Amino acid sequence: MNGQNPIFIPGPTNIPDRLRAAMNVQSSDHRAPDFKEIFLPVLADVKKIFKMSGGEVIIFPASGTGGWEASVTNTLSPGDKVLVARYGMFSHRWIDLCQRQGLDVEIIECAWGSAAPADLFAQRLAADPEGRIKAVLVTHNETATGVRSDIAGVRKAMNASDHAALLFVDCVSSLGCMDFRMDEWGVDLAVAGSQKGFMLNTGMAIVGVSDKALAAMDSARCPRCFFDFRDMLAANQKGGYPYTPPLQLIHGLRASVDMLLEEGLDAVFARHFRLAEGVRQAVAAWGLTLCAQSADLYSDTVSAIYVPEGLNSDALTDHAYHTYDVSFGVGLGEMAGKAFRIGHLGSLSDLMVLSGLAGIEMAMKDLDYPIELGSGVAAAQAYYRKTAAGNTQ
Repeated sequence: MNGQNPIFIPGPTNIPDRLRAAMNVQSSDHRAPDFKEIFLPVLADVKKIFKMSGGEVIIFPASGTGGWEASVTNTLSPGDKVLVARYGMFSHRWIDLCQRQGLDVEIIECAWGSAAPADLFAQRLAADPEGRIKAVLVTHNETATGVRSDIAGVRKAMNASDHAALLFVDCVSSLGCMDFRMDEWGVDLAVAGSQKGFMLNTGMAIVGVSDKALAAMDSARCPRCFFDFRDMLAANQKGGYPYTPPLQLIHGLRASVDMLLEEGLDAVFARHFRLAEGVRQAVAAWGLTLCAQSADLYSDTVSAIYVPEGLNSDALTDHAYHTYDVSFGVGLGEMAGKAFRIGHLGSLSDLMVLSGLAGIEMAMKDLDYPIELGSGVAAAQAYYRKTAAGNTQ
């Protein structure tokens, strides 16, 4: 009976039945006058998830990568300099995208497992009094290594340098799961996707755009058509799209935002921390090591875990999939073959996480990993029991 087990990859995530039902709607006329009655309130309420008051939310039919491309092409011109640190696969892919758009990319190389280097950003910006650097690009949650970066710290470094560069943030695997404060942190462009914290199918790039970033469109010269902010905003103001929208996903987003706001964002963040901490307790009990270099960098949506020397993490994830019908994240980039990833974001509960830990434990034991069967599950159980609401035992 395949298809019954939850997945433990960092996205796409498990889809709650409520959201699957919300997306199970018949096609309708997206140019009809009542479409705006569905669409415009969704745009307004997504701002609450970004914690933004001004600016605009723009939704493209795409994955997060489309959101990256839209952000770059609508605000920058070929030859513009951007500052990026490479500390994982997704920061690397953003660098690649910028280079393909003809931007001058200044790269700060960092160890995988580290976070965005606010101090080095400050140094580079302070050494740029002419303002040649037009944007600083940061991955909030590096999905390949399970590392969360301090976006407020990056903004503080930018402010200390009195630099006018825009701040672009990839929050694809953090928004709706971990605290994100677009206004407070001075983020100019934030890129998310429908398939992670929003718990939907892949197919929407959700971009928060500040007023400062909107003003940058006036001088941007990168070519764009499908991803043109102006076309999208002009159509959105009338309650529509410049082309066919992802109608079913918009209905799903309506229900997703309702779910997040009903639970309360602080409660959502606390739930993700608690689930993640249970996984971290299991990793410690196994005697394994997280890729994140220190506890202050731990992601609450994905844990990347090194396998012991001489073992191949791809063989582990393959074995778990073929033997126990459960998926875990493979190692990416420099982590390939060295680490596997447990995604613990979106629609998950204590018991679902425990089932995943039990599954990967069995797979590790099958492959003669030096672990004690049940040790990780027991550690997570103890933590979840201790922190369960209303548990007086």
